Amino acid sequence: MSPFQSVELAEAIAAQARPGSVTMVGSSLGGFYATYLAEKHGWRAVLLNPTVVPQDDLSHYLGEQPLWHGGGSIIVLPRHLDELRALSVAAITRPERYFLIAATGDEVLDYRTMLAHYPGVKTTLIQDGDHAISDFHAYLDDVLAFCGPEPPPAATPAAA
Repeated sequence: MSPFQSVELAEAIAAQARPGSVTMVGSSLGGFYATYLAEKHGWRAVLLNPTVVPQDDLSHYLGEQPLWHGGGSIIVLPRHLDELRALSVAAITRPERYFLIAATGDEVLDYRTMLAHYPGVKTTLIQDGDHAISDFHAYLDDVLAFCGPEPPPAATPAAA
């Protein structure tokens, strides 16, 4: 699926939610998408070891690549890198909308790039850890607290 198609799918799913109740949770490339969507729509986002410049990271993987889980493969095309460039967020606008969880031991991405890209956001820095955040269950309560309850339904005017 192209990056544009991925974002469109996320938007279609989120469109079924009550306005103001959406919090995106994204890991790695999903964190990149969550950042774009948070900026575009004003949603909140929980970012788990997000990639910041995936077009650079993935430029070394053009062509057919095996999927890490479930078997099969994907094909990374130059146009996918162009789409990622188009979705890039140079700087976030409202840090209070974000919760970053980054692992210093991430074997795929450098946590310092994440910290630099998300200044002022609520951050949990995991000493060591890994890209998958294998002990995610230890952070789940914090994630759910950040997401908060859905807002109450909009009040309807009383009938006269």
